[in-house]
Amino acid sequence: MTLLPLPAFTDNYIWMLHDGRHALVVDPGDAAPVLQALGSLALKLQAIVVTHHHRDHTGGVAALRQATGAVVHGPAREDIPEPCQRVSGGDRVQALGLTFEVIDVPGHTAGHVAYFCADADDGPLLFCGDTLFSGGCGRLFEGTPAQMQESLDALAALPGNTRVCCAHEYTLSNLAFAQAVEPGNQALAQYLDQCRQLRSAGQPTLPSRIATEHSVNPFLRTRIPAVAQAARGFDAGCDSNDPIAVLAALRQWKNQF
Repeated sequence: MTLLPLPAFTDNYIWMLHDGRHALVVDPGDAAPVLQALGSLALKLQAIVVTHHHRDHTGGVAALRQATGAVVHGPAREDIPEPCQRVSGGDRVQALGLTFEVIDVPGHTAGHVAYFCADADDGPLLFCGDTLFSGGCGRLFEGTPAQMQESLDALAALPGNTRVCCAHEYTLSNLAFAQAVEPGNQALAQYLDQCRQLRSAGQPTLPSRIATEHSVNPFLRTRIPAVAQAARGFDAGCDSNDPIAVLAALRQWKNQF
């Protein structure tokens, strides 16, 4: 299996997974880069999976379905172009001979889902849309801090070698914020240097790994005392013993950062 991030818009990635003959794409906000890749690699699009309803994730779905006949899988509780096979937490999607477990991850949007594949060739795969970013998490447009904390806890519980395929190249800005939260985190400093080198070479910083995010991402570290105290430093009313309150303060801080 080959995993490719197809750049779209300013900073989106449309993830493509293929076996040399058939392909799956995730969150195709624009059909053009997908059609170009299908043509250049002589692939047939088998499946489209969608994590949430935002236009930069769904804008190319109808054109791709019309051009290729691919089956669309999308969250049960969101407005996704029809026809769409609706999925929610605990469901499974079969594509390319692989099984993708659906995980409910509300927070960024009310019905956001993620797709986890435990049996991919090069290690587990997570397509998480805009819930988890490398070094960050999505804005709370429709959900609550409690929902986002629960969603991030669910993703953080996945195997450490899971490849985190998020939908935006936000890593450097996220890590700059993470350093403001934890200036003494040496793993974070090393990862930031690595990501800067990748971007300087024109390479994506993604996919990340769950184990890496445990070490560097403040939104997965809301129970770490240094992170909780930093959140309280931003918001004096924050209960540093409550990870949901810490996440809420961190998210507000990041919004203003």
